[in-house]
Amino acid sequence: MTTDLLTLTQLLSPSFPVGAFAYSSGLESAIAGGAVTSRATLEAWLTDLICLGSGRSDAVLLNLAYAADPADIASLDTTARAFAATAERLRETDLQGAAFCETVSAVWGHDLPPLCYPVGVGRVGKLLNLDPQDVTALYLHAFAANICAAAMRLVPLGQIDGQKALAALKPYCVQIAGKMQTATLDDLHSATWVADIMSMRHETQYSRVFRS
Repeated sequence: MTTDLLTLTQLLSPSFPVGAFAYSSGLESAIAGGAVTSRATLEAWLTDLICLGSGRSDAVLLNLAYAADPADIASLDTTARAFAATAERLRETDLQGAAFCETVSAVWGHDLPPLCYPVGVGRVGKLLNLDPQDVTALYLHAFAANICAAAMRLVPLGQIDGQKALAALKPYCVQIAGKMQTATLDDLHSATWVADIMSMRHETQYSRVFRS
């Protein structure tokens, strides 16, 4: 056990004040439309997001931010925002990232501008000398855990099934974290169009619990 691991756990804990609980990344519309109705369909949805969609692209951006020169962070942040497929996806990464950077600046004393979430996490990982593969894996796990928590409330999915789904996703978090250590901008792509469409539909969904 090291203090670095405890620091990383604190940064990506559900109690860290980024407001992640308010977002479902389009899952609310997927549930309303019948695409996610069980543990199996939730696992499939999240596996695609982690391996092919927003989870994977966030992992790319996180590692690019970790490796970037400080002078290049603003340009990378602009690219990350431009890559957001929908208005809600942009709002989600913008507001969570701003809250993350503000809290880190107040607690650890680093002067951070408001960065979108994965870029902010990657930059902070570098500043605190945390292992980038560990940062990426736990970032993806926290991403999956937040969506599992949303599914428990919305499907509704029981606590046990929610935890089973999250446990099944761990190998994918580790796998993508390992692959992204040598990522370049050419690796920034996504193939989860249904998730993007669900995010767009959520913008005008009549009854909503979540902000995305």
